[in-house]
Amino acid sequence: MISQETINEAHDRIRSFIHRTPVLTCQTINDRAGADLYFKCENFQKIGAFKARGGLNAVLQVAHNQEGSAITTHSSGNHAQAVAFAARQVGMPAYIVMPGTAPQVKKDAVRGYGAEVIECEPTLEAREQGVRDVITRTGAVLVHPFDDDRVIAGQATAAKELIEDYGQETPFDVILAPVGGGGLLSGTALSAHYFSPQTRVVAGEPDGAADAVLSFQSGRVEKAPFVNTIADGLLTNLSERTLAIIRDHVSAILTVSDEEIIAAMRLIWERMKIIIEPSCAVPLAVVLKYRDQFTGQKVGIILTGGNVDLGKLPF
Repeated sequence: MISQETINEAHDRIRSFIHRTPVLTCQTINDRAGADLYFKCENFQKIGAFKARGGLNAVLQVAHNQEGSAITTHSSGNHAQAVAFAARQVGMPAYIVMPGTAPQVKKDAVRGYGAEVIECEPTLEAREQGVRDVITRTGAVLVHPFDDDRVIAGQATAAKELIEDYGQETPFDVILAPVGGGGLLSGTALSAHYFSPQTRVVAGEPDGAADAVLSFQSGRVEKAPFVNTIADGLLTNLSERTLAIIRDHVSAILTVSDEEIIAAMRLIWERMKIIIEPSCAVPLAVVLKYRDQFTGQKVGIILTGGNVDLGKLPF
C-alpha cells in the first residue's frame, strides 16, 4: 500500500539528489488547445527524465537497508540511467540490461554513470532473462522499472511538486501523463488522489503500443495488438500492481498516432524552445486530439524526459 505518508517520505528521501523542476506555460499552445496548460519539465531533471525520482527512492533504500552489494535492472533507457545514477550516489556497482535497439545516446549515458551495460534482444523475455543471469552472477538487487512500490512512490513526487507549486489556490481539473509500464501514471494518480482529490488523471498512449488501454478496459494485463511507435519509452506492458492502481485512480486512457506525437513534439520544440523526446509529447498530443475533453480547463502535463537521439529527429 502506497500511502500519502509513503510519498512524503520518498520526497524527503530524494529531495537533496534531484531538481525541483520548473513548470512552464506557453500562450501559443494554450490557444491551440483551448485550455490552460502547465508543463512540469522533467526533461530538466537529473539524467534528463523523471525516472531519476523512482530510481533514487528505491536505490537509496536498498543501500540504507543493506539489502545487497549491487543493483540491477532492465530498461530501454531512462530507468537505466536513473538506476546507474542512483547507484553511483551510494557507491554501488550497477548492471543494466538494455535492448540492443535502445538509443545509443541512452546506452552511452548509462556507461557514463559507471554502470555495466549488458545488451540483449529487444523482447521483455530477453530483458528479464538478462536480469536473472546478472542476479545469479553478482547477487545484485533488482530495482524494477515500474513493478515496485518504491519506484512508484518516487515517480509520484513529480505530480506532488506540480500540485504544490501550481495547484493550491486553483486546483488542476486534470493532470496527464504518458503510460508505458505504468510507474509514472500510478504515482501521478496516487499524488492526485492524496494531494488534489478533485483532480482527475488521464493517460496518453501511442496507437502503436496500445496495451494499457486494453488492460484498463478488461481488468487484466493485456499485450498490444502490435508494437510499432516512435515513442520508444512506452513499449512495456503494465504489471498487475500498476494496473490495479490505474483502474482505481485514473479516469481514462486515450491513444494517439505517431503522426500526432511527432506534431506535438515539434510544437514544443518550436514554441517552448525546449528539448523533449517522443514519449514525452504523448500527453500534449492527447490534449490536441481530444480538444473537446479539455476545453477551458486547467491542465497539468508531466513532460517526462528529453533524452532524444539528435541524430534521428523525426522532423
